[in-house]
Amino acid sequence: MAYRSVLTVATSAQAPAASVGAAARIALQWDGHLDALAIGVDRTQIGYAYVGAYGAAGAVLLAEGMDRAEAEARATEAALQRALEAQPAGLRASVDSAVTQLGALTDLVAARSRYADLVVLPLPYGEGRGVEDQAVVEAALFEGMAPVLVVPQSGLSSADPRRIILAWNQSREALVATHRALPFLMRAEMVTILVVDPPVHGPERSDPGGLLCQKLVRHGVRAEVCVLARTLPRVSDVVARHVRDTNADLLVMGAYGHSRFREAILGGATRDMLERAEVPVFLAH
Repeated sequence: MAYRSVLTVATSAQAPAASVGAAARIALQWDGHLDALAIGVDRTQIGYAYVGAYGAAGAVLLAEGMDRAEAEARATEAALQRALEAQPAGLRASVDSAVTQLGALTDLVAARSRYADLVVLPLPYGEGRGVEDQAVVEAALFEGMAPVLVVPQSGLSSADPRRIILAWNQSREALVATHRALPFLMRAEMVTILVVDPPVHGPERSDPGGLLCQKLVRHGVRAEVCVLARTLPRVSDVVARHVRDTNADLLVMGAYGHSRFREAILGGATRDMLERAEVPVFLAH
């Protein structure tokens, strides 16, 4: 497998620089094509009852919301175009734009993500980020069924990450992420399968991460297992510290082992990592 079809999505003219740069490097590395989508989002969300009750006034508000969204889409498309022009020669890329209401954003992103080998997006949390950025990440992962590389402001250090941390908890999501990340894993100098506080009962209790390591080695991956105790309040804290301590270039993990609603309200490993990621995070569900 190779990342021949790479997609990046921007919902703001301020967002695309780091994610476009990362997506371009990956597309060039794998001799692929980069599709860049600029989205203008109408956030008015006026209900049908309001439009019916207020007639022309409601229709005017809807029209104004769409006008703003179209202006945002044009500005974002221009920003994407400038970011692409700054990339190395030889990049095959195209830019498209669309306008949607917030409630229909998921369907739009999912329709584009389904045909991408990899979706590259900026961090959905932080200053200047909104609910639409979180919706884009989740739409690509869930409805689009695509692997997502979330890139912090610092960008992607290399299209071939040398040191990769693979967060392993024996879950379906972690296994899917491992399979989708194989192109990166096979080219890395070292892949560390990180197991935090493994259960004392279960199929891997005597050798946590051992079977996964064996599988990866058979694919030519240079892999090792690291088992750590949960010495910090959250598992994500331990993972983040190990990423820093080992100077890793990439973190691979399964996304949203709990429901998205539970993660949004109570928190979870996926949200914790995305809120403070210092290196790119490869996600799959």
